[in-house]
This record gives sequence, C-alpha cells and structure tokens, in this order.
Amino acid sequence: MPRMLDVSEDVRAEIGDEEADRLLAGENAPGSYDCTSCRTPGDSEQERTSTVLFVGEETAVLAFAHATCIPSQVVRVSEEQLQGAVRSITGDAQPPAPAGAPAPAQFPDGAEQAVLGVTSGLVLLDGELHPALVVEPTVPIARPGSAGTGDEFLPLLIEQGFVPVSDLNQKPAGLAGWSVLLAMGQLHAILQPGSAGGSPVAWWQAHQPLQVTEGWRAAANKSHTVLVFAAPVGSIGQQPREDLLRDALEKAAANGRLVAAAMPLAGTS
Repeated sequence: MPRMLDVSEDVRAEIGDEEADRLLAGENAPGSYDCTSCRTPGDSEQERTSTVLFVGEETAVLAFAHATCIPSQVVRVSEEQLQGAVRSITGDAQPPAPAGAPAPAQFPDGAEQAVLGVTSGLVLLDGELHPALVVEPTVPIARPGSAGTGDEFLPLLIEQGFVPVSDLNQKPAGLAGWSVLLAMGQLHAILQPGSAGGSPVAWWQAHQPLQVTEGWRAAANKSHTVLVFAAPVGSIGQQPREDLLRDALEKAAANGRLVAAAMPLAGTS
C-alpha cells in the first residue's frame, strides 16, 4: 500500500530514485513506527511521515518521524554516533551517558577543537518551561591560529551569531543553520551549517548519547526548539538541580559571561 511519506531531495539523492520510489510505494517502508523525534507511535499509511537519513563515514540508517515533528532531511554524524544509534534501535545499547559528560567540539571555523561539557535542563520563561542546553569548555579557548592565552570562547560564538544574554527572562533569537540532534530520545549532537551550503555537520558530539529527562523531551517536542546557552570555563559548573543551574546562568549573564541562541530540533527526539 502506498505510504504518506515525505522524501526530501537530499534524501532521494543519497538513497537513489529506485529506493525512494520503493519507499513511497510501501515496499520498504513500515506502516507503523516509533517517531524518531517524539518517540510516540506513527503510521505512514494514515499520516504524513518524514524520512530522516543518518549518514556516517561508512554506514547510513533510515529513520521515520511524524512530518509535524521534523522535515525529511539528511543528518551527517560520525560513524561512532551512528553505530550508537543503531545499537539503541536494536536494544543492544550501552546505558546512555549522563547529560553534562564532556565531549569534543569543532569550532565554527574548523580550525580548533575543544572539550565541552554539555548539561541539559529546563528554563522558565514567561511562565513556560523551555528545554535548554548549557555549554561550557573544560579549559580556556584561544582563537585558532593565535599565540595568545586569552579566552576567546564567547567572541568566537558571537561571530557565529550567538547573542550576549543580559536578561535570562528573554528568549534568545534563533540561529540560522544550527540545530540540536536528538535520536531515539537521547542527545547526540549540536549541528552547525555545512560548508558551501552542504548538509549540517556536528559542532559538538557526545561520545555516548546523553540522557535527557522525560520533562525535557516533552518540552522539546512541544516547542521543537532548544535554547542553547554558552559560558566560558568556570562560569556555570555542574549544578545538581535546575534551580541552582538557573542561579548560575543568571550570575553569568550579570557578569557578561553568557551567550545564547534558540535552535530547532534536527533528526529526532
């Protein structure tokens, strides 16, 4: 039976016209599935469904999502990330790492790597809880190619479109081309625009998928947007409670040590 599938031009280019046509005809597409975004059941015979292709160095995995959650797209991730996603699908995954575990990040100009800690939490804005990620390096970040010892983490991000935060009660503006990748209900990466208008690439990737709470995932699925805050090393720290995390964010903002951007969900949640 034909399926109500959305197959983007990027996905079609990766899998080929023949495979795309077979999917649309229902030959290789499941009727029912668990949405890779909201993790609730979907039915491609009854509702519009997006095809999402995760592409690694050697492997590609096709997933399905409600079209109302995310559009059909190609998401490029590392082979390690992709294999972790496959293990979680087959039930052979290791326990996810806790949010806040450090992992490498590629700086936007592609010339520098640093280890970042990423913590998830809920931030209250205008009486509504918003899903947030807090990014903090483990060491000061020098500008790529610079012999200086100053911390350039915030200026580097501001150059990419992040905005300084002075009032934590104001929602940050969206940042074009950047997104937050969740797969199988776990945090996998923060994506930045690819070079020359290509597919998004990972700016930060978790060594292992990071666990987020049910409340965080529910808020992300409701808004389809994640607030990403970033601060220099030593500004936030690992806070055990969300009220303490907010206090640390407010202190960093008051000291001019916080930038932020709103990013859409990519891939899954």
